[in-house]
Parts: sequence; C-alpha cells; structure tokens
Amino acid sequence: MKAIVWHGVGDIRLEEVKAPVIEDPTDVIVKLTASAICGTDLHFIRGTMPGMKEGTILGHEGVGVVAELGKEVRNLNVGDRVIIPSTIGCGYCSYCRSGYYAQCDNANPNGKHAGTAFFGGPVESGRFHGMQADSVRVPFGNVGLVKIPANVTDDQAIMLSDIFPTGYFGTDLAEIRPGDTVAIFGCGPVGQFAIISAMLRDAGRVIAVDAVTSRLAMARRLGAEVIDYNQEDPVAVIMELTGGIGVDRAIDAVGVDANMPTSGPAAKRAKLYAKRFENELKEIAPQVKPKNGNWYPGSGPAQVLLWATEALAKAGTLAIIGVYPQTATMFPVGTAMNKNLTIKTGNCNHRKYIPTLLRYVQSGVVDPSKVVTQKETFRNAIDAYKAFDKRESQWIKVELAPQAG
Repeated sequence: MKAIVWHGVGDIRLEEVKAPVIEDPTDVIVKLTASAICGTDLHFIRGTMPGMKEGTILGHEGVGVVAELGKEVRNLNVGDRVIIPSTIGCGYCSYCRSGYYAQCDNANPNGKHAGTAFFGGPVESGRFHGMQADSVRVPFGNVGLVKIPANVTDDQAIMLSDIFPTGYFGTDLAEIRPGDTVAIFGCGPVGQFAIISAMLRDAGRVIAVDAVTSRLAMARRLGAEVIDYNQEDPVAVIMELTGGIGVDRAIDAVGVDANMPTSGPAAKRAKLYAKRFENELKEIAPQVKPKNGNWYPGSGPAQVLLWATEALAKAGTLAIIGVYPQTATMFPVGTAMNKNLTIKTGNCNHRKYIPTLLRYVQSGVVDPSKVVTQKETFRNAIDAYKAFDKRESQWIKVELAPQAG
C-alpha cells in the first residue's frame, strides 16, 4: 500500500509499504477514505519533537471503512464508516473509564508512565504507524472507533478525528463560562476550532492572535476579534480592548514552535523577554544561548506562554493544548503565581469528546468542513506538506485522499 513515511528531519517520502494486519484480538483494520496533515506532523519533520524512528508512517487523523475485525471486536461490522480518534485508549483502565483516554494505562507499550499513545508519532508514544496511508491498524478498535452517521460526510468527520476535539478540549480546560472574554493564541486549525468551541460555550468575546493573514481572516469570519502580532503588540492591544483588566481565559493553540517576532511592535517586548531570560539563564544554564533572539525549543518559554500569562486577568485560567516535547522545561511561573493563575494542560482525550461533537455536526449546529481549505491526493502530499509548513496563504487545513479512497 502507499503511505507517507518519515525518514529523518526534513525527509518524508511517499512509499510502498506492507499493509497492516491484525495483531491483537481487539484490533481493527480500517481502509482509509480521508486523512489530513496536522501541525504536530510538522514538529516531527522540523525536529522540534524528538524520538521519531525511521520508517514510521505519519498521520494521526483518519476516517474510513472497517475492512477486518479482531475476534474480540463485538460492536462493529465490516463496511462500517468510522472516525479514528488520534489518541489510543483501552477503555477499561481507571483513566479511560474517567474519560482520560490520553492517559490510558495499557495502550502505550512503553508502560503506564510513558505518556499518551497516539498514531504516527515518536517511539515514546508507542510507535504506532499513522494514517497517511491506504489502511491502518487500530488497537482497541472496539473502544476507540466511532460510527459515522449517514448524513455526516468524510470532509466533516475527518475534523473530528483530532482538531475539533482538541480545540473543544482547550475550552474545557480553560473553564470557559458564558460571558467570558477569551484570548486564543494561534489561528491554525486547532485555534480555529478553539474559536468555534468558545462560541459554543457562549463566550462573551473571543480575541484571536496570529500573524498569517488568511488565518486571521478565517478567525474574523468566525466572530473573533483579531490581532496581527506582526503589526501590533498583542499584550498591549488585549489590555486596551479589556479596559486594562486582561482576559478571563487564554488558550495556547500553538506549542513549541511559537517563536518570538524579530520585527514590528511586538519585537520590543520580545527583546525584553530575551534579556530577562538571558540574565536568569546565566545563573542556571550559562551554556544555553538564544538563537536569533528565539528561546526555543526547550531553551526558554515559548512566546505564546509569555504573552498569555501577561494578557490574562488576575485569577484567570490558561489552557495549554499546543504540543511541547519533554525537553521544554521553562515556564513563566513567577508571573503566573503572582497573578493567581490556574494552569491546565495535556493531550486531548479525543474519544471522550467525539460523540458530543458528532451530535453538533449531525444536527447542523457546526459544519467543521468549512475549516478545510485544501484537498490533496497522496500524489501531491509532499508538496502539500511544504506549503503548509511555509504557512502559505489559505493553507489552513489540508485533507488528504489516500489512494484506496
């Protein structure tokens, strides 16, 4: 079968690989009809998320048709259309039973404390082959797979595999209540769904921060007040918009690759941050140096975390759903502590949220396919990755059509 395979930093290829087979009784083989490219995939290609093994099939978003069932799968039939959650859970441990599928005790073969198991990721995540392929083996498919209603399209369902649940998860962590003023940092696909989800929770105002014109335009169409950090200092603008109080809730929808701007109004604040952390690092890690003014990855707080903690009102809540490697160890804890901020973070428990969001889609409350801006075949996948990585205009969310689809 055809698949997009990781060979090294900056090196991915469309290749012919072995088709997956049933390995465990609760496995399901799904013939994919749609996949997608995610910002997390870019972390692996850029090398900001370490631990990838050569030969790993990329992709953690997928929908398709059940092709083969393990003998202990009692709730599905061959031919069922299904959504595949990005994170993997067994369904029977105490964490899964409490809705924490991303902290399953049994899904990750590296052990109970190894962290979230997910498709197409590094060795630490279990090294499960991903879904940018014709077919995929889904462990614990009897628990994870969610049937797609007949009136929901693949274009809609693929957004429920990862990014819609992740955006919604961010608003859940942020504890958004009716009337809240919310800042969302990053208007990529997850940021767009965080905006949609904040609106579903009746946020009073949503302020979206990014620097890509097409992403800000989409955020504005969704009803957010937008800030271009290449043109304005986002912290200063947020304070102005909120009467000097700040926002009630903030969501980091970017992660490790949120670097500091080197020009424009926000650059002055970035230089102050860099100087402050340079002084601190002289004491604790004198060998660490900034690269072109950027303290990332792992050598200092991501820009978004600095902005968010300053832009939050006292006693506000910060939700961190952007992906960070375990090597990222710095956080502006002093600012957070002195403002009585609540910090919540984690990988999305996709299986917990998919049924609820599927009802929103089925009833017509939300059409998630509107966030899809490009559809490409596997034949064009490598070029699509390049365009998405460069944040070219209108390249917000890329859906991929496997050969088999």
